[in-house]
Amino acid sequence: MLSARLREAGVVGAGGAGFPTWVKAKSQVEFLVVNGAECEPLIHKDAEIMRHFPREILAGAETMRQATGATRTKFGIKTKNHEARGALKAANHSPLVDWVELGDFYPSGDEYELVYTATGRLIPAAGIPLAVGCVVCNVETLYNVAEAEAGRPVTRKFVSIAGAVREPKSFWVPTGVTFRELIELAGGAATPDYAIFVSGLMMGTFCLDPDDVVTKTTAGLILLPSDHYMVGRRTRTQKEMNQIGKSACDQCSYCTEFCPRYLLGYDVQPHKVMRSLGFTASGEAHWNQWADLCCSCGLCTLYACPEDLYPKEACDDGKKYLRLAGIKYEQPRPVKVHPMKEYRRVPSAQLRKRLKVEEYERDTPFQDLDYRPARVRLKMKQHAGKPAAPVVREGDVVRLGQLTGDLPEADLGCPVHASIGGKVTRVTPDFVEITA
Repeated sequence: MLSARLREAGVVGAGGAGFPTWVKAKSQVEFLVVNGAECEPLIHKDAEIMRHFPREILAGAETMRQATGATRTKFGIKTKNHEARGALKAANHSPLVDWVELGDFYPSGDEYELVYTATGRLIPAAGIPLAVGCVVCNVETLYNVAEAEAGRPVTRKFVSIAGAVREPKSFWVPTGVTFRELIELAGGAATPDYAIFVSGLMMGTFCLDPDDVVTKTTAGLILLPSDHYMVGRRTRTQKEMNQIGKSACDQCSYCTEFCPRYLLGYDVQPHKVMRSLGFTASGEAHWNQWADLCCSCGLCTLYACPEDLYPKEACDDGKKYLRLAGIKYEQPRPVKVHPMKEYRRVPSAQLRKRLKVEEYERDTPFQDLDYRPARVRLKMKQHAGKPAAPVVREGDVVRLGQLTGDLPEADLGCPVHASIGGKVTRVTPDFVEITA
């Protein structure tokens, strides 16, 4: 059974969320939606993996289509990625694949957006694609599905290194290698003082530790100089963001009017959430309810707001408040696409200019490296759900692909496998270190 093989191989969503793919393989749906949209500025790893490994991706897609009973595969890919589109179409021999060609907009890879574009169906508010007969899988995830069918667990990651590096490129590396090693493989940093954006400028995480490590969900790294506009934005504390918003928000509502989820018909209204920063007498629960359906794409904060405020972060705070208070917002009206939706799309080029990163927009060509690190640190939580627990001890000798972390089958999560052969030199509840 495919679901069991995917769990055994540790396959999770490689696009960022890390949801265990074995759960999706148990679904019965009408459409398999393949996410090759890749809309994060400067990150081009999906375009490269589609260009160089089309057969594996299509094989994984067909395997998932059959397992889920889907009648069609809807393959979403940006029209601008000519070489990747050409490679996929040349490798495809299935009449059941429909090509969904996407414009170069942000956030075209959001699954709510992609499902609507591919099928015309709107996922219910706070729902999942399964509610409208769809399963969505990232292209690298499907590559890993094909690998799992061949008996190979997930032990490496396809990453793109961009920004202020000397040789922007994409390549495979074993999971557990450090960001410092990735930067060296990209020719080193092009600036002495830099900050790291992991998996994207918009929805990725901000990092100042080059010794953090690659996981199954790491899309790549973007380096920017320490004095860059984006670094300054990300180094403010939540208290500072709130104080600025409380004093400066004039309720122009641009954050809401450009919100992709709002334009799809979901009741997300960041400008109302911003009121929770100042209008405390009316109650946080009242204003924060309009944050509950936010997807945290960051467009309101990093593009729409004319005053450089932080509505996305206010929404993140609002969602935390609602969870702690046990409040779940239920949209009172049916989901209906806003009539201005198609006219408020944000072109990727315009977004890059707003982020002040246009100078770093370059190809990240695939390089077939055979990188063999001296050491890896395998995190036990590289996925949504519960973390794995180590099943090896210090001093054990392990081989490539051997199980190093696992969890009960009834739990949502995935096992972790050795990405190199060697000796286990450290074990904690959070990670296993292996020295070659």
